[in-house]
Amino acid sequence: MSAGVGRGAAGPAVAKVELRLSCRHLLDRDPLTKSDPSVALLQPSAQGRWTQVGRTEVVRSSLNPVFSKVFTIDYCFEEVQRLRFEVYDTHGPSGLACDEDDFLGGMECTLGQIVAQKKVTRPLLLKLGRKAGKSTITVIAEDISRNNGYVELSFQASNLDDKDLFSKSDPFLELFRANQDGSEQLVYRTEVVKNNLSPVWEPFKLSLSSLCSCEETRPLKGLVWDHDARGKHDFIGAFSTTFKEMQEAFAQGQAQWDCVNPKYQQKKRSYKNSGVVVLTDLKLHRVHSFLDYIMGGCQIHCTVAIDFTASNGDPRNSCSLHHINPYQPNEYLRALVAVGEVCQDYDSDKRFSALGFGARIPPNYEVSHDFAINFNPQDDECEGIQGVVEAYQSCLPRVQLYGPTNVAPIISKVARMAAAEELTGEASKYYILLILTDGVVTDMADTREAIVRASHLPMSIIIVGVGNADFTDMQVLDGDDGVLRSPRGEPALRDIVQFVPFRELKNASPVALAKCVLAEVPRQVVEYYSHKELPPRSLGTKVGEAGPSGAP
Repeated sequence: MSAGVGRGAAGPAVAKVELRLSCRHLLDRDPLTKSDPSVALLQPSAQGRWTQVGRTEVVRSSLNPVFSKVFTIDYCFEEVQRLRFEVYDTHGPSGLACDEDDFLGGMECTLGQIVAQKKVTRPLLLKLGRKAGKSTITVIAEDISRNNGYVELSFQASNLDDKDLFSKSDPFLELFRANQDGSEQLVYRTEVVKNNLSPVWEPFKLSLSSLCSCEETRPLKGLVWDHDARGKHDFIGAFSTTFKEMQEAFAQGQAQWDCVNPKYQQKKRSYKNSGVVVLTDLKLHRVHSFLDYIMGGCQIHCTVAIDFTASNGDPRNSCSLHHINPYQPNEYLRALVAVGEVCQDYDSDKRFSALGFGARIPPNYEVSHDFAINFNPQDDECEGIQGVVEAYQSCLPRVQLYGPTNVAPIISKVARMAAAEELTGEASKYYILLILTDGVVTDMADTREAIVRASHLPMSIIIVGVGNADFTDMQVLDGDDGVLRSPRGEPALRDIVQFVPFRELKNASPVALAKCVLAEVPRQVVEYYSHKELPPRSLGTKVGEAGPSGAP
């Protein structure tokens, strides 16, 4: 994937935030019953006008509603993201907004304020800034960027208590999770099944972050109610469990819980339950993040490859791209330091393999396309970026710039290390190859072949074009114009190449450079291990310790 400042470089992976809403002490606008509230979420349009982007469900006949609808919003630290919440007493059919809806109050804030405080409670204001009595709205934010996947659940019940005099109960199920402060958070509310004491509710999906904050042992509670059109739902019973218990019980074919009403349990010695709730299906889909793999012990090894071909110019000439000026670093050094300092953060031991290509090297001055620039074939690693810089400066006077610009040998060399790593069957080490070159590669066919083979391995390639050459032909190596294919027509399994013309970045800040150069690496790491169905090596107590993606 190519990137450049002028083309709107890709940024880092966007963080996503879930917002959950509840209200207290709403105004009662209905003369015979209580209000039927819903909340509209609005954001400013490009013209600055408030535009509705979402709306909760309607909670019938309630002045203290807890909404199950969750809003998912992209969170950008560098932006002020204004939000407005408007609460209405809804009169439209099926809970849809209409002109007759009564405005119960609104609240404005920024997403940053909600995220910083995690939980914000503000008074609702009517028009002209008047308070809507004691009405308040509470917004709870949860970061789901480190979401470990989602789960599909199906519930049914049998022999529920009959709460209706002239018909059978109309049951629905609510799932709550325990928060760290001891409170309970509604995570899902099923539909109502009319006139049925053995209801089968529709399957539903929940992110593991929503269900249990990605913690298997976090307490969960299920409440079964008999629906009442006036909002006075009759309590049938409850059960308690954890996501870990759900998985274990379902695997053993015993995923059912007594639905218990404590009031009846205290009054009747013979009381057993008010029905049974059964988990009929559980499908777990693991989704691990880049950070999961890094924190799980995956090492990132970085290799730097530098172009020593004659097209760079004689290093003794001030016009050469390799000219060493103690007061003004050349473009190779500037690119190496700028890009390398970013890559260094991904390298666990800060040691870089540093290679050169396209030069005649001592002692026989034969052309080499994969030599160690510290001239130690047994250990081509340097200590940090400064070590690479020193090895590069020491190497220049000792080699003869030559050619051609062949990069396939170096790609193949790193690929051999990655192939050996693949055999371990663990997410233990991922390889990044940073190639600095002043022109289009000469061995394009071999390079395409090498990249296609490398796309099956734990490896990414970043190519930085140095100087003012025409790099148009290099675009064939990235995935912008479709899937890269080898000369034999074999497609690359993954897009693993990022091409960046340094001239578009040399005046950019390190932050902008990081966005352009390394934006794709986290996605490429996750794509590789997801394809191989390899989980992070260790995830502590978080969900995701057991087995690969999709395996409970």
